[in-house]
Amino acid sequence: MTVEKANITDHEILTEITKKSKAYWGYSAEQILQWDKNLTITEDYIKNNYVFKLMKEGLIIGYYSYFIEEKKNVKLDNLFVRPEYIGKGFGKYLIDDFLSRIREGKFEKVILDSEPNAEAFYSKLGFEKVGEFETSIKDRFMPIMEMKLKENTK
Repeated sequence: MTVEKANITDHEILTEITKKSKAYWGYSAEQILQWDKNLTITEDYIKNNYVFKLMKEGLIIGYYSYFIEEKKNVKLDNLFVRPEYIGKGFGKYLIDDFLSRIREGKFEKVILDSEPNAEAFYSKLGFEKVGEFETSIKDRFMPIMEMKLKENTK
């Protein structure tokens, strides 16, 4: 397995992984369609953000993306794994790669908006819930989570 920088030509497969992974949590096809804009990875998105794909035997099985906020914070924007690989350690593998990359910088914390069904996954990895916001689905709240990068704080 390798983690590699995504190419702009990967945008369609990354979008497919995003939508299928989101649907894994039981959202209807109609709901996924309503979220189409938010779940689509474009060529421009890949050009303008840090996007890394997980390769296994020539297949992209997952990816993550992030961007810098306020020079000291990193926003983990996406982390998705093909549904058949969920729960098998590949998400943690991606998080470990992500954290090793950003620890090279002088960042103070990582922030993310978690899929509600993935909150326990992020908590297990050391993220703490610091807030939440209501989504387009009534009474569905997205946890806002963060991880302080202690070795980079003063």
